Order: sequence, then C-alpha cells, then structure tokens
Amino acid sequence: MPATEFPRRMGKVAPRELALHGYTRFEHLTRVTAADLLKIHGVGPKAVRILEEELAARGLSFASPGR
Repeated sequence: MPATEFPRRMGKVAPRELALHGYTRFEHLTRVTAADLLKIHGVGPKAVRILEEELAARGLSFASPGR
C-alpha cells in the first residue's frame, strides 16, 4: 500500500482505499467532492469528516459539486 499523509484516527481501511484510488496527499482531495469519496468502499462519513477537518486546518477543502 502506498504511504498516505492521512491521520491514523481514520482507521486502516479508509486510507488504504483512498490510496488505491490515487489519493495519498491532502492536495489530491481538493480535486474530488466529499460525495465522490463516500462512493469509495471503506470510506464512510467519519473518514470524510476527519479529512474535512484536516483539510480546513491546512486552508484547503474538497472540490465543490459541479467543479
């Protein structure tokens, strides 16, 4: 599994599945919506909430719907 910079509090499955879909850095998440991430098996509302908090702390956000 490729290394990710996502926090351990997300668990093991979500970071692994994100990495398999090409998301290993917070910057990668700015090109995708939260709704799109929720379509990935193993990525649930808790993981998305944690990622959203981490993105905000870095001055980043998920892509807007329709972008």
